[in-house]
Amino acid sequence: MDPNTKTILFFALFSLYLSLSNILVAEPYTYDQNPENGPEGWSKLDHQWKICNHGKLQSPIDLTRGRVSRVHDEAWKIHHKPAEAVIMSRGHDIMVSWKGDAGKMMIDHTEFKLVQCHWHSPSEHTINGTHYDMELHMVHTSAQSQTAVIAVLYKLGRPNEFLTTLQNEIKTVGKEEKKLGIVDPRTIGFHTDKFYRYVGSLTAPPCTEGVIWTVVKKVYFFCVICRWIFIY
Repeated sequence: MDPNTKTILFFALFSLYLSLSNILVAEPYTYDQNPENGPEGWSKLDHQWKICNHGKLQSPIDLTRGRVSRVHDEAWKIHHKPAEAVIMSRGHDIMVSWKGDAGKMMIDHTEFKLVQCHWHSPSEHTINGTHYDMELHMVHTSAQSQTAVIAVLYKLGRPNEFLTTLQNEIKTVGKEEKKLGIVDPRTIGFHTDKFYRYVGSLTAPPCTEGVIWTVVKKVYFFCVICRWIFIY
């Protein structure tokens, strides 16, 4: 099997792993359409999660809804940088968490530091009702404990460079943190001048509202061999 085919196969299996992660690792809640512990029943599992089903600013949403702003801002600056990181499974997703200073982004003069990234498959947000193959969340927090998330939507196609560099660790990921060494979040690579923005919530319990969502408008994938970004 040639290297390209192997990497594409890994990418497909990674998406499958994410979609089955609630089955593989027991969690008090799931993303399955189960009335007991699925999204429709989260508020019944813990009284502190009541907002999950009764909040006014819940995420995810369809990005064509009225509360979403379509922004073209060439001045929006992101200053990510390499730092020590670990990887682990949280049951409902796989997370890379930076232990060192992985940089920041600025929104309305507020500084948000990059904390972690994780993946969902299929995508949580939709565009005109369409789910995409995968969604990456880059979670940032401010000194005032406010959360801001950059989301990137993917179509399954050519291999993803960032995932490819992590594939050996992902194959053996478990509930315990595994050291990755230095991980550069800039290798995720995305265009930042056109995006959707709205105020929503965490997409898992406790579903805290007030999260600033920035969803990159372009849906794309990475080419591992040439390392160019192919954008749809």
